[in-house]
Amino acid sequence: MNYLVDNVFSICYFTKIMNIQILKDNILNGYKITKKEASGLVEADFYDLCKAAEEIRNKFCGNSFDLCSIINGKSGRCSENCRFCAQSAYYQTNILEYPLVSSDKIIEDASRNRDGGILRFSVVTSGRSMPDKEMAELCSVYKKLSKICDVSLCASHGFLSEKQFLNLKEAGVSRYHCNIETSRNYFPKICTTHNYDDKIKTIENAKKAGLEVCSGIIMGMGETFKDRIDAFFDLKQMNIKSIPLNILNPVKGTPFEKNEILGEDEVCRTIAIARFIVPDAALRLAGGRGLFKDKGKRMIMSGANAAISGDMLTTSGISFDKDKKLIKMLGFEIKPL
Repeated sequence: MNYLVDNVFSICYFTKIMNIQILKDNILNGYKITKKEASGLVEADFYDLCKAAEEIRNKFCGNSFDLCSIINGKSGRCSENCRFCAQSAYYQTNILEYPLVSSDKIIEDASRNRDGGILRFSVVTSGRSMPDKEMAELCSVYKKLSKICDVSLCASHGFLSEKQFLNLKEAGVSRYHCNIETSRNYFPKICTTHNYDDKIKTIENAKKAGLEVCSGIIMGMGETFKDRIDAFFDLKQMNIKSIPLNILNPVKGTPFEKNEILGEDEVCRTIAIARFIVPDAALRLAGGRGLFKDKGKRMIMSGANAAISGDMLTTSGISFDKDKKLIKMLGFEIKPL
């Protein structure tokens, strides 16, 4: 009886491996994975899944690794009630609050990041949207940066008008950031002051203005693997090529302060599944990777090929020097994706 049980187990294990290999080979030859197939990877052998994800990344992206950084250009007192966010006015989180920082501060930070080897730099501001006066100030800064600083410019300023997006494009911004955060189904459980369609419309308006879009998710908010897979398919449908992968860092004072931090294996599995769904995207390690001892090494070995380096918005990140050392050790070259 034991022999029979062991034999059945071996057959099932071998079948799982073969399914991963067949699916991987099909993707390498241009096949587009289905949601059903992606869902099957949740139970796939962990080692073989991550190894296959690396092969897919190498095929479609080579050894390029995209490194960017951000500055918190305006902090706190946000009108939105996103349950994960330390900057929401709904919660008492004791973060530093301040208005739009000076143009000199932004230029200084961008220049320092460029000198450190960063390829992309983004100003991120709190709030649902940007008043026209502040947007004019930012566009003036972006114009200066595009002339004096050899770095690609990104922006993240909430829900903007079509005119504001066109102004950003004219000022030299090439990419706009707007995370969808999670699936359409789970979104109402993380925010009620705006909805999923507000996110989608913002992304569409940014693209209409000629901007690339950076949009991703946050893991660890209570969502399921299905929610993450649904979100990845939505990003794929919108042809998003830069996908930040955040891991919730529970902040005291927010509704998610008692959420357990995700295990590294679950994060790596999510990244590997994402690579199967969007083979040619920049899967960008973002907030939360500093919670792990290896600072993202295993995540990179599971299919990631980009990262936000330096500090995050309200939490500490990983230094440029440490990131560059890790990237080089793993055989990557810092290049734009």
